[in-house]
Amino acid sequence: MNIPQTSFPRVVIVGGGFAGLAVAKGLENQKLQVVLIDKHNYHTFQPLLYQVATGGLEPDSIAFPLRKRFNDVENFFFRLAEVQGIDADKNTIETSIGCLEYDKLIIATGSTTNFFGSESIKANAMEMKSVPQALNIRSLVLENFEEALLESNLEKRLALMNFVIVGGGPTGVELAGALAEMKKGILPKDYPDLDIRQMKIHLIQGSDRLLQGMSEKASKKSEDFLRELGVDIWKNLRVLNYDGTTVTTSGEEAFEAQTVIWAAGVQGDAVPGLAEESLVERANRFKVNEFSKIEGYEHVYAIGDVACMKTKGYDHGHPMMAQPAIQQGKLLAKNIIAELKGKKRKAFVYNDKGSMATIGRNKAVVDLPKWKFQGVFAWFVWMFVHLFSLIGFRNKVIVFMNWVYNYVRFDRETRLIIRPYKKKNKYSFDKEHA
Repeated sequence: MNIPQTSFPRVVIVGGGFAGLAVAKGLENQKLQVVLIDKHNYHTFQPLLYQVATGGLEPDSIAFPLRKRFNDVENFFFRLAEVQGIDADKNTIETSIGCLEYDKLIIATGSTTNFFGSESIKANAMEMKSVPQALNIRSLVLENFEEALLESNLEKRLALMNFVIVGGGPTGVELAGALAEMKKGILPKDYPDLDIRQMKIHLIQGSDRLLQGMSEKASKKSEDFLRELGVDIWKNLRVLNYDGTTVTTSGEEAFEAQTVIWAAGVQGDAVPGLAEESLVERANRFKVNEFSKIEGYEHVYAIGDVACMKTKGYDHGHPMMAQPAIQQGKLLAKNIIAELKGKKRKAFVYNDKGSMATIGRNKAVVDLPKWKFQGVFAWFVWMFVHLFSLIGFRNKVIVFMNWVYNYVRFDRETRLIIRPYKKKNKYSFDKEHA
C-alpha cells in the first residue's frame, strides 16, 4: 500500500461517507497517522441522489474528491480500495490492494439495500445508494420513454411508462415527487407525440402511513402533496416478487412495469472477519457500546449506519441517517484524542435535530424538536439545510444555480442518457405476451 511506518499510532478508517469523513476531519493535525480507505475516491451527498436520478442535478455537483478535502493535512493517506476482511487477532485488514496493520480500526462503511432475501427483486429492481446507481435510474427512465415512443403494442407501452417505487420513507417520497413533476411539466414538452397522461407512478408502502419516522402530520401532508401531483399511493401492501415485468404484491394488486425502484429498506454494510455475535441479526449492524467500540474487540470501532448503538430511547439503535453518523464520528475523534492525552472519554448522546423531506416544488415537510411545519416555508428550510450541508464551495454554487434555473424555467437540463442502461429482463414481456 506504500503507507510509511512512523512512530505515530495508525488509525485506519474504512468508508468516506458522513461518518468516516466526520471522524477523519476530527483527527486532523494530531499525533496520529490516519489512513482513509474507500472504494470510491469521492464523498457522496446521498440526500440529493434522487435529483441526479431524475435529471435535476449532475452527479459531480453532489460528489467531492476525498483527496482534495485532506490535501494539506499532514500524516493523512487515502487509498482507493475495497476492504475484504478483518483479522482482529493480528490487527490487520485485507484489502483489494494488500494488507495493512492498524492500531485502531474504525468501520464506517454505511449501509446497503436490504431486499429481505428476495433474489428475484434484487436481480430486477433498481437501487439508489450510489452515484452510478442514480445514473442507471436516470438512463432507464429516459430510455423507457424513447422506447415507448416507438412501441405500437399498448400493453408494452403502458408497462414502459409505469414506475413503481417500493418504500414510503424519505427516499421513496422524494423520488415519487420528482418523477411526478417530470410528468407534469417536462416530459410533455420532450415527447409531444406521446400521451404522457398514461404515465403512472405507484408508491407502495408496507405500513399504514408514509414517512414512518416523522410526525403523523408530516405523513398526512406528504401524502396529500403526492396525491395532488397524481401519484398513486398504496399502503399496507407488501411487494413479494418482481420478475422484471410484473410486480406481485401481498394483495390482489399486480403491476406491469419495466421500472421498479427499491427504497423499502437498508441494512448495514458490515465488513467480514469479526465474530457473528458482534452483528445484529437481519440488520447486519455491528453491536457497539456508547463509545462506538464493537463488543468483544478492544481496538475496533463502528460508527454510522453500520453501527447499532443502544442508548436511552433507541433500543434498536439510532436512525440510519446522516446526523447520527456525523455526531458519532465527531465524538469518536474527540474520544481518541482524549485517550491519547490520558483524559476521560465521553459517552455518546444523540442530539436529534429533526428530519425533513421534500415532495416537489414549494412542497416539503419539516419536523424539528420544537416546531413542525409544511408547505413553502418548509421547502425553503429544506433547501437551505441541504445547500449548507454540501461539501465544497463549487458544489454549493452549482446546486444553487441549478435549483434557481429549474424553479424559474420549470425545467431539468440534465436529462441525458450518457451511458445506456441495459435491463436484464427487458424482453421477457414480449415472450409472455407473444
